[in-house]
Amino acid sequence: MRKHFSLVSQYLIGVIFGFGLLISGMANPQKILNFLDLAGSWDPSLIFVVGGAVLVGMAGFYLLAKRGKVFFGGILHIPTRRDVSKPLVIGSLIFGAGWGVAGFCPGPAIVSIGLGQIKALVFVIAMVIGMWVCERFFSAHKKSP
Repeated sequence: MRKHFSLVSQYLIGVIFGFGLLISGMANPQKILNFLDLAGSWDPSLIFVVGGAVLVGMAGFYLLAKRGKVFFGGILHIPTRRDVSKPLVIGSLIFGAGWGVAGFCPGPAIVSIGLGQIKALVFVIAMVIGMWVCERFFSAHKKSP
């Protein structure tokens, strides 16, 4: 019963997250590209979306760290590495370049597939291929000290 409740709650959280992405404009690639275009038609409205996401994330990590376990049982895995490594910097640059070129990041891209955007489907396929290549050829970087 607990597992079913967990799955249902995860589904509902995903639906709420998807609606949030739609309402905020994060599923609109042009809005993202305008946000990233500081020298042109800059649209600063997504700063509030980013700020809200950071605040919710901080609150969630704070609550989970106090509890020491996840809400539906199991072990809490919070990253312990705090160093800035070469793979982290390279991965961040690749992520940022992909976001800037396509106007999508993973969550909004999946929402946009549901809206029938072919560009989002191409993005997600390329993202999955990139994840596979990284897993296959760069798996040594997954290890934590």
